[in-house]
Amino acid sequence: QVQLVESGGGLVQAGGSLRLSCAASGRTFSSYAMGWFRQAPGKEREFVAAQSRSGLSTYYADSVKGRFTTSRDTAKNTVYLQMNSLKPEDTAVYYCAGRRGAAATKEYEYDDWGQGTQVTVSS
Repeated sequence: QVQLVESGGGLVQAGGSLRLSCAASGRTFSSYAMGWFRQAPGKEREFVAAQSRSGLSTYYADSVKGRFTTSRDTAKNTVYLQMNSLKPEDTAVYYCAGRRGAAATKEYEYDDWGQGTQVTVSS
């Protein structure tokens, strides 16, 4: 099991950028594929991005492709979600999640979750 703590959320104007961080505890971080999900008010949680254990393979939802980038710093046990060209529809609570094995895009495939960080994009 790995403990995950997100940070970096906040209020930003449309067109702006934010970088979310997800700090992981534990010595097995390198064996975890990591994902990002988000949940807007009144909506179900949805997939945003994922990366393989090595970080070399990444996957994105169509709605964020070309605007968001996920990466990891293994030395810091941290994964990042760089969000550019933000839109009001990106407003949501963002969660990072981890799983042993290959990267995945389905919520139920992840075992460990952070508490979430709020991102609000004003128009």
